[in-house]
Amino acid sequence: MSIHRFYTKTVSEKLLYTSFLLLIGLGYLMATAYLYVTHEMNDGKPGLSVEDVANSYYGNRSGTRLEAAIRGPMSGFISDDDRESIVAWLKDGGEEDHYEPTIKPILQKTCLNCHVASSGMNLPDFSTYAGIHKVSSVDTGMSMASLLKLSHIHLFGISILLFILGWIFIQSEINVHFKRFLVVSPMLAVFIDVASWFLTKWDSHYAMVVIFAGAVLGFSMAAQIVISLYQIWFLRRPADPDDHPPLK
Repeated sequence: MSIHRFYTKTVSEKLLYTSFLLLIGLGYLMATAYLYVTHEMNDGKPGLSVEDVANSYYGNRSGTRLEAAIRGPMSGFISDDDRESIVAWLKDGGEEDHYEPTIKPILQKTCLNCHVASSGMNLPDFSTYAGIHKVSSVDTGMSMASLLKLSHIHLFGISILLFILGWIFIQSEINVHFKRFLVVSPMLAVFIDVASWFLTKWDSHYAMVVIFAGAVLGFSMAAQIVISLYQIWFLRRPADPDDHPPLK
């Protein structure tokens, strides 16, 4: 039975593996940075926290979706004075009488480049009171439709990437039990991560599970990438053919 190890590969195969591993690593870093910049202000404070994650899925039940957006991911597009004017309007009940003279001029400066029906971006339409009224209700976090959409994308896409990464990694020479842990743990972490989104939607305390599962996924992927890259270029063929370890 042939032994599949990195030292049996041609230079072309090694270059292919290396390119893929580097791109996967870069992609994961970009995904982490995206999550940070889109979640960090959900609680109105700089830096990523458990509350930021909880507010993304459970929502800020003490406020509205619009308030959560202009205090969080959209805070950089609106001035402090305009933000406080909108928040004050929301806390007063968000009545239609004040929308046209007070709120719409602010939205025209800050939001209506994108939040109009003609933008084609599938965003709430803020050019009418009826449109903004949909997001001026209590913030209950990400909708169930959005969760289902993200879930199937993550489960299909990430599982394929992890399969390819694992297929490369199992050609390394390390302790077989540690190898099996690193192959299975990211798959399990993705499942727990996605499941915890729905649990956090139900109870904000499960936000800790989201963070833990993400940490396990990141550690497992990083370990597979680093070990594989090192052994691709530095693992040497045993001098004695009988020294080949069994394939596991």
